[in-house]
Amino acid sequence: MKYQLIIFDWDGTVMDSVARIVSSMQACALDCNLTVPTATAVRDIIGLSLYKALPILFDGLTEQDEVALLAAYRRHYLELNTTPSPLFAGAGELIKSLHQDGYQLAVATGKQRVGLDRVLAQTQLGSYFHALRGADQALSKPDPLMLEQILAELQLSPADAVMVGDSSYDLAMAKAIGMDRIGVTYGVHDATTLSQHTPIALIDDIRHLRDWL
Repeated sequence: MKYQLIIFDWDGTVMDSVARIVSSMQACALDCNLTVPTATAVRDIIGLSLYKALPILFDGLTEQDEVALLAAYRRHYLELNTTPSPLFAGAGELIKSLHQDGYQLAVATGKQRVGLDRVLAQTQLGSYFHALRGADQALSKPDPLMLEQILAELQLSPADAVMVGDSSYDLAMAKAIGMDRIGVTYGVHDATTLSQHTPIALIDDIRHLRDWL
């Protein structure tokens, strides 16, 4: 076993939630009388914290604008948007089997911690993870702080772990501390974009992760 720890991003890596995020962001822009961002623009910020993403999507925001946008986004994503956001095929089974095989597992996500806790409860996967970090517990990706916090909590080094994610932000934060990284190509960034961060592998199905471990 080369790695002791596998760290997963969540949205676009474990959960097929990209379409729901995009449509929720576009709907909240309408609510706040702002120019609606394109689907491509929204996809490109998935993985960042909302506080870092909003100024990229919308120019000239005031603090009051940001508060209104955040409230509108959460209302749409949690209450109004009916777009399904299931786990990717095989993701739940993979996580359970990796846990059974003795790997330590963690999540490093652009979601806030309360949102991560919610989906872990809904999917009944929370008990399989040894460490969790949301966007409000560290600096936003691609800063590597959340990875450093996870390693410190589990008393491991970057060489003991591998990061699995669908965005350039996931791979860049792992690269910043010399951690191996695997890109998944079915999420927000394509293989060409992910390749810029020298992953050890690119996979087009989460179930293929086992082939690289």
